[in-house]
Amino acid sequence: MDKDMQEVLKKAEVLIEALPYIQKFNRKIIVVKYGGSAMSNEDLQKNVIKDVTLLKLVGFKPIIVHGGGKEISRWVGKVGKEAQFVNGLRVTDDETMEIAEMVLGRVNKRLVTMVQELGVRAVGISGKDGGLLKVEKKYADGQDIGFVGEIKEVNAKILYDLLEKDFLPIVAPVGLDDDFNTYNINADDAACAVARAVGADKLVFLTDIEGLYKDISDKSSFIPRITASDADELIDTGVIGGGMLPKLGNCTSAVKNGVNRVHILDGRIPHCLLLEIFTNEGIGTMILRDEDKCEKCGE
Repeated sequence: MDKDMQEVLKKAEVLIEALPYIQKFNRKIIVVKYGGSAMSNEDLQKNVIKDVTLLKLVGFKPIIVHGGGKEISRWVGKVGKEAQFVNGLRVTDDETMEIAEMVLGRVNKRLVTMVQELGVRAVGISGKDGGLLKVEKKYADGQDIGFVGEIKEVNAKILYDLLEKDFLPIVAPVGLDDDFNTYNINADDAACAVARAVGADKLVFLTDIEGLYKDISDKSSFIPRITASDADELIDTGVIGGGMLPKLGNCTSAVKNGVNRVHILDGRIPHCLLLEIFTNEGIGTMILRDEDKCEKCGE
């Protein structure tokens, strides 16, 4: 068999392997939290958007919730301010809030453009639009960190309406409180709240690490699958720390509140989303419900 024919057959095998997953998740909602290093590199940006667009074209109902932290910090530096964080949350005064909203709006429309260049209709919205994300002031261990919001309500109808009309919603994590003050929202928190509100089948975090490790310095301790309760135990016993701590807490909360599966993927790996969802092996960490622990394939 010549080399060209072998390549063609390989492609066919990949499609056949993907088929049961395409059938299983047809018309299911998947929320993708997009940020970190995967957002700072233009080639990776294009790969992520191609992945999400493909999911839409094969029958999924994707929603993107994006961050913009590194870009916000860059612009904060441009005006001579220094970015400050408490427990991973950005301290947000009036000026920083103005910068954050400007940057997130810019990022949002750039992602909309990239999706539409691939032939899929996208709508970029802020959490302020239609009261999508209603918030109250969030504190970090009792400390006032400014205009940082804790989501108390998601108006899911807006997202359902967009999905029903065959749009791909792209959400910027900004919200309003009861007095119509504008608040910055941690993008992980926003993605979890949105996933719970729409009853997403999958919530995917594109991060800067491969997934969960029992010992980050030992690559053989990688955890491909874990239940929500076992993940909570890792948190309680101090095995997981640093920046992964709030993210993992968000993941387990989402699974306990109706999201079927949560995936933590390295967004720096090209097409990681497709590799995780459409192949038998997958490449990241999947967090699943306790009652699904005994399933052989994890799906």
